[in-house]
Amino acid sequence: MYTESQRAAEGRRTRRRFRLLGAAAAAVLLVAAGVGTWLAVSGDDTPSDDKPAAVQQHPDEVRETVEKTPASPEGQMMLHQREAGLEKFKNGDERYAPGTWATGKTFAKGMADKILGFEVAPDSEKPVWTLKLGGHLCATSEHVTADGRTAVVVQPPKPDGDAAEGVCDQVVFFDIDTGKKLWQATMPSAGSAFVTNTNITLTRGVVAVAWGQGSVAYDMKNGRQLWNGTTASNCEDEGFAGGRALLALLTCGSGSGAASDDTYRVEKLDPRTGKAEWTYKVADGVQDVFLPSSEPPVLAVAAGDTMVTELITLDAEGKHQATVSMSGRHDPECGARFFGSPYFGVIENCDALVVGRDLLFLASTEEMSLDQPDNWIVAFDVKTGKTAGKFEGRPFQPVSPLRMSGDELLIHRQSRSEVEPAAVVSWNPRTDKATPLLLFGLPQEDGDKLGDLEWSDIVVEQGRVFFSRRSLSPDEKDPEAAVIASIGVGSFGLKH
Repeated sequence: MYTESQRAAEGRRTRRRFRLLGAAAAAVLLVAAGVGTWLAVSGDDTPSDDKPAAVQQHPDEVRETVEKTPASPEGQMMLHQREAGLEKFKNGDERYAPGTWATGKTFAKGMADKILGFEVAPDSEKPVWTLKLGGHLCATSEHVTADGRTAVVVQPPKPDGDAAEGVCDQVVFFDIDTGKKLWQATMPSAGSAFVTNTNITLTRGVVAVAWGQGSVAYDMKNGRQLWNGTTASNCEDEGFAGGRALLALLTCGSGSGAASDDTYRVEKLDPRTGKAEWTYKVADGVQDVFLPSSEPPVLAVAAGDTMVTELITLDAEGKHQATVSMSGRHDPECGARFFGSPYFGVIENCDALVVGRDLLFLASTEEMSLDQPDNWIVAFDVKTGKTAGKFEGRPFQPVSPLRMSGDELLIHRQSRSEVEPAAVVSWNPRTDKATPLLLFGLPQEDGDKLGDLEWSDIVVEQGRVFFSRRSLSPDEKDPEAAVIASIGVGSFGLKH
């Protein structure tokens, strides 16, 4: 799929993508991937609480939904599915499967050179639509518009002219419910855009893409180019963070690729024009920067190390507000997706960190003591950096922050025990009240990988939870069985 030379084309990003496995990896049980897609629903999805509804959003805004508590959180399996066609792969080979999206009607999964759409319903065994992309997926975004659209970057079927093999220059905007391609655009001067360095994001009305040596933005409505940043400069557009606003991460240096030569700055852009509204210069000596949130602006920086050492929050004018030190007890896991591939847009991805409007939530690293909670989640005040609450995990049940649901945090509580179920929990840090939304069990053959954000995407949307592997490989014991995605769907109601 991708040659070693293509992967090395943008070595400046990839040289900092990997960290030592250490004790955390020792806690992960590596099991064979032989199961397929499955769903589980709660026994009673009658709503039972009065949580405030989400604010009405414009169709072009990035979606922010509020989940509602069910009368009963108990779930059951509904669908089990296998993916064919990987039996020719050798053990250890992978087919990348980036991109996981869901609406109230459809679960969509990217795989190699296509996107598959599954109906969210009992006995839904086959895709209801297939969007053939003509080339392999290069970059995906977790963002979805309020009316269920998103975008990806793909390779063209055949490179034009002297373009390098594996170049990524096609932007595809599609509807998740129907699988309809709404528009496709060719990125300008994108000969240096590859899977290793291409980043795509969404903000209101705009799709933005960056690939180190260039950037471009499109109007969601029709794919019209709004602006591009492909002119020669000592600073390169490393990537964007979208959502409520648009932030750009720029790398400035000699171009030699030496870490000591790199300096970083972050700009808030007008999404329609690309003009900077403010600029924040990151201190010299920082090895890497990630942008887990655009509003409030939050930077995850690796200062003097390849792992994130601190989080920096900025105010609305781009001025420093607070610093949260990792102190060896926390790791936001930005960009270091070992087992699920470290590519496909890492600028915004920090698997152990979720940012709300006034709090950020950070998972601790895992404990090795058998009689202690595996880990916990700490809430920090965005303005002061002070702690504002703590959610305890349990022994053999590590916890991961998933996303905000209004002012509450959705948490996945994994289970490494055959006795205790896994769960999706909603936590209110102000009252310290934790409410189970779904209790369920994952297939034993693949449960550890599915429930671990280093291997899989976990998406909670409109009363359901979906689990989806980021890469697929044949089962060591049964080469004809391979995972496309494992989907856990628990119906627990949604407040619109």
